[in-house]
Amino acid sequence: QVQLVESGGGLVQAGGSLRLSCAFSGGTFNDYSMAWFRQAPGKERDVVAVIKKSGSRTYYTDSVKGRFTISRDNAKNTVYLEMNSLKPDDTAVYYCAADHAPTWVPLRTSRDAYDYWGQGTQVTVSS
Repeated sequence: QVQLVESGGGLVQAGGSLRLSCAFSGGTFNDYSMAWFRQAPGKERDVVAVIKKSGSRTYYTDSVKGRFTISRDNAKNTVYLEMNSLKPDDTAVYYCAADHAPTWVPLRTSRDAYDYWGQGTQVTVSS
């Protein structure tokens, strides 16, 4: 059974940076596209960034383009989210997710497409 464990969340001032990590176990990491979602209080869980199995393609939601970077280390079975120039609007619980889609399937941004989820890590950005 695939398990995802996030780490790296915390409290940071606006303009600061955080790096989230998600450790994957219980399956073949290279078989999965990986994504970060986030959910703020009272809001839907929305996609933040997605990365293909090989790392060759990525997707970012508009609000984080130029500030966040998703990456993966297939040797360490880990996906990362580097977050810079953080804003109070980035405050949310951040979730890692894994999509066991065939290689030919484009990057997917709907949470319904994802097979496995982590427990989430809180990111709080103070103004």
